[in-house]
Amino acid sequence: MLKSLSFSNRTAFDIVNIIAGLGLLLSPWYLGFTGETSAAWNAGIVGVAIAAISIAALYAIHQAQAWANLVLGIWALISPWVLGFSALTFAMWAHVIAGIVVAFLAACGIWFAQNRPMSTA
Repeated sequence: MLKSLSFSNRTAFDIVNIIAGLGLLLSPWYLGFTGETSAAWNAGIVGVAIAAISIAALYAIHQAQAWANLVLGIWALISPWVLGFSALTFAMWAHVIAGIVVAFLAACGIWFAQNRPMSTA
């Protein structure tokens, strides 16, 4: 369990991840790439998964949820190139930004769970 994080830090991480997931989910409509099948489907699936895991984490924090969001964040980050929609600027940036936010917060959660200090200096 992520015991070393205070409740407010965990909650803040989860809320930001929920927002990032929902933002990615809705990005095909507000950024106008609904006609691009692979980009739109990927945004929907990954966005729902990130939001669902983060909502579940609000109720029961387990390190597996942080690892799952780390994997999903990395996938969102690299998926424009893997799935071949990196030329779609809005779709690419929606995935990259959401991926960076989610992966960073998940990595922070994992780091804090290991009781490691922020600085060794």
